[in-house]
Amino acid sequence: MTTDAPALLPALEARVRETAHALTPACPCGAATLADRPDATVVRHAGTVAKAHAADADPAELALRVTAASRLPGVLLPPLAPAPAVLHGRLVTFWPHGTPVDPDDPDAAPWEAAATLLARLHRTPAPTAVPAMRGPAKAALAVARLRATAPGHPATAPVLRAWSALPGWARGASAPPDTTTLCHGDLHLGQLIRHPAPDGPWLLIDVDDLGTGVPAWDLARPAAWYACGLLPPEEWHRFLTAYRAAGGPAVPADGDPWPALDVPARALTAQTAARAVTKAVLADRPLDEVECSLVDACARMAAVRPAGPQGRGRVSPQ
Repeated sequence: MTTDAPALLPALEARVRETAHALTPACPCGAATLADRPDATVVRHAGTVAKAHAADADPAELALRVTAASRLPGVLLPPLAPAPAVLHGRLVTFWPHGTPVDPDDPDAAPWEAAATLLARLHRTPAPTAVPAMRGPAKAALAVARLRATAPGHPATAPVLRAWSALPGWARGASAPPDTTTLCHGDLHLGQLIRHPAPDGPWLLIDVDDLGTGVPAWDLARPAAWYACGLLPPEEWHRFLTAYRAAGGPAVPADGDPWPALDVPARALTAQTAARAVTKAVLADRPLDEVECSLVDACARMAAVRPAGPQGRGRVSPQ
């Protein structure tokens, strides 16, 4: 698709206003730009949200993901339209507005709700054909950008060593060992909202990476944060306990979860570190404390082989 980037935002604002007024004739109005990035522009008008997806989004794949969301009520936020539209060369989807997680109130973070929703998603057969979950492919893209942007940066080498030690499926280079389990693909707390707002149940949002794959990938970001010392142990255990209580299949019902989590957690650590180093280089600034901790974790990972049938290595905050 050819994108007319300067014209996109005003056109998207006009389209979401038109959609909101069609749904609610007595619209209270009120508009906001929620995100305006190269990979996504998101605007709201009253209770309607429009998202312009990345310019390289595949129309057929996105349509399948949107259809799947419409058929999983109570787990994924259902779309307002059955198929993506096209606006200035970008695929656009429409969604109800909800209340997001409050980033300024970490004690109220809905770890249990996130884990329970994931478990329900992982236990549910895909309601329609969906593509492969995009998590490994996105991680590979982040590492490729690091190679292109910062080949000589001192933090690049440990990230690349950690990445190269991963099995092919975790690097998006071969088929995953699970091709049937429905996964979100990019789980973090920003992917939850309450709907109806402001006090409805929590639902998962953002279907860009939805698909079939290894369900442990959806637990990998909090697992990696915990292993890197960025997520307090009590929050990680709340999340893991709730996932197991809801019958999530990504990890054993009891005992050590790390043989299942280790490879995805390593991949997410390398991906996050790659993005951090790339961002720092482009901004011409040194790495901050959190970014250094991610690179340090990659250095530790390179010294211990991934968990698997022949080993029980793990990312470790020590």
